[in-house]
Amino acid sequence: MTTISSRSDMTTLLQRFQQVRALTDRLTRDLSPEDQTPQSMTEASPVKWHRAHTTWFFEEFVLGADPAYRPRDPAFRYLFNSYYEAVGERHPRAARGQVTRPGVAEVAAYRDDVEQQVADHLAAGTLDDAWLGLVELGCHHEAQHQELLLMDLKHLLSGNVLQPTYVERAPDGDPAAAPEPLRWVHVPGGVTHVGHDGDGFAFDNERPRHRVWLDDVEIANRQVTNAEWLDFIADGGYTRPALWLSDGWATVQANGYRAPGYWSEDDGEWTTFTLSGRRPVVAAEPVLHVSYFEADAFARWAGHRLPTEQEWEARATSGRELRAGLLDPDRCHPGLAAESTLGDVWEWTASAYVPYPGFETAPGAVGEYNGKFMNDQHVLRGASAITPPHHSRVTYRNFFPAGARWAFSGLRLAR
Repeated sequence: MTTISSRSDMTTLLQRFQQVRALTDRLTRDLSPEDQTPQSMTEASPVKWHRAHTTWFFEEFVLGADPAYRPRDPAFRYLFNSYYEAVGERHPRAARGQVTRPGVAEVAAYRDDVEQQVADHLAAGTLDDAWLGLVELGCHHEAQHQELLLMDLKHLLSGNVLQPTYVERAPDGDPAAAPEPLRWVHVPGGVTHVGHDGDGFAFDNERPRHRVWLDDVEIANRQVTNAEWLDFIADGGYTRPALWLSDGWATVQANGYRAPGYWSEDDGEWTTFTLSGRRPVVAAEPVLHVSYFEADAFARWAGHRLPTEQEWEARATSGRELRAGLLDPDRCHPGLAAESTLGDVWEWTASAYVPYPGFETAPGAVGEYNGKFMNDQHVLRGASAITPPHHSRVTYRNFFPAGARWAFSGLRLAR
């Protein structure tokens, strides 16, 4: 976290806080209570829970730092704590969809109450540096949950036989139009530095900045596209065990995978479920909703590999990249694959999610934010079409289990 040290910094933080809170409300304003309450799988959470949990974070760690503060409802501390063991017991994750009360209206009132109190403190300048740092962390935490909210909502809506639309958007262009040619970008080897340099906000898992040795590598100028994935399918990619890691092959067999998440084939035509309903697969878009297992198998089929996160970061800081699509609430879907580093889809890397040399967890309950998950996860880099603006950095380390594919995840090749 950064240190908020001046009145102008506090004014900027107040504006940022209000913008973040308003975006959550913008993303959920057209959803019914019925849309916001169910839970489609253990790994996903209801929309209503995301709205309440991000509010609880500010109440628990900012307002609650004042010994005189009295919570709006003591039960919320149990219902809306996610994984902070130091705070106390919490409602089971798998049962979040069973929490019909408090209802959506009461959660909205809870949001308004906590938001007003935090805003009043920021406007009055009554928070010390530690509290201000927690407000900043809370803003980035809510931005993470805005993306998770859309991921989880998409998974929920995809299971509805009506294939409902969350956001209307214009029809795509020619779905069969070819993607731009893939080119290779040389990344010279040698000693380089990776990790956040301390200028501005970063999560603890992005630090400390440290030296690494890289061999020469070439990394693709764009992500793998749907057109290339269709070639993988046509060549029996999902039926050839030699392409797959052992656990990946077991996952494919157990779940009957034969295409990315949300894809369906009817009379030889492939479609995919989007937040704008079911649409034809667009050949030139980056492939979306593939697991680490699938990304690794594709790279092996293509005769290449996934980049390490260190290689990815070295490529991203070379100064030649453009920022592609981040969250547009009126689209919520990738554009065409183009030369870029940040945007459209998160990119699986070959790197396990482990601490950087010298990593230290923050004191107190917020120290549970990232470090406790540094096992059995893989790192993704970049951003996606549902990553909020101001929430992407070349040092950002996203992470998911190898089998996860409801995230907006794709890949880029290296050789």
